[in-house]
Amino acid sequence: MLVPGMLYLLVFKYFPLLGSVIAFQDYNIFKGFSASPWVGLKWFEQFLTYPNLKRLLVNTLMISLYQIIFTFPAPIILAVLLNEVKNVVFKRVVQTIVYLPHFLSWTIVFGFVYMLLSVQTGFVNQAIQALGGDPINFLQKAEYFRMIIITSGIWKEMGWSAIIFLAAIAGINPSLYEAAKMDGAGRLKQFVYVTLPGMLPAIMILLLLKIGHILDLGFEQIYLFLNPLVLSTGDVLDTYAYRIGILGGKYSLTTAIGLFKSVIGFMLLIVANRASKTTTGEGLY
Repeated sequence: MLVPGMLYLLVFKYFPLLGSVIAFQDYNIFKGFSASPWVGLKWFEQFLTYPNLKRLLVNTLMISLYQIIFTFPAPIILAVLLNEVKNVVFKRVVQTIVYLPHFLSWTIVFGFVYMLLSVQTGFVNQAIQALGGDPINFLQKAEYFRMIIITSGIWKEMGWSAIIFLAAIAGINPSLYEAAKMDGAGRLKQFVYVTLPGMLPAIMILLLLKIGHILDLGFEQIYLFLNPLVLSTGDVLDTYAYRIGILGGKYSLTTAIGLFKSVIGFMLLIVANRASKTTTGEGLY
């Protein structure tokens, strides 16, 4: 039974790691790994001396920070609220509705956002005009880019991510709630002393994984919403790697950027895991 999973990991996770050597080569797709000349740390040096590197790192880290502050807690809050609903039919209907956006592609989500924020026909601008204000071109203003990314991300993934936390809540022993009630604990105290501790292992593991991928924002979402007018706040490592590496044909540079992100993510994961083990007793290992 383990063979399919092991084969998947070997073929799609471990075997591709061999291709990381092209980060140290002047890779040519016609010559392959063996015949491409070695150039040492040339591509890392080119990346680290890129004039707009600071902008890329700041944008990437800022959006990741906003995701941790706003996007990460959203499914936790939703799971807790759904757990409090006693009407089973209503609960299942709400769950189905909030799950659905996960199955939409980011292209469709971008279309929804465009229709919502459009200057000519968007509901938001129509409401602003109805209140006597001037329409705002949200999608072409850099100051709104991060807010749009975070908000659309919450709407799309909040319901799906809540499944894990609902499962964590379902695994809590009901006798703990009964004991809390007998001790006079209300809903709030039951959440603080029973529900939250029961969810803590799942919360910490997912938070640590998020920290390990702090430089990975999801290329498709950022790329679809990006345009030349919002590059100052929206251009991130993933979009730069695609633009200079894939479109520009510099595969070695793209690989170097990927290795840079992986090393930074691994270091942050180790530090965060040690801090978590020290403070909460929960960690990945």
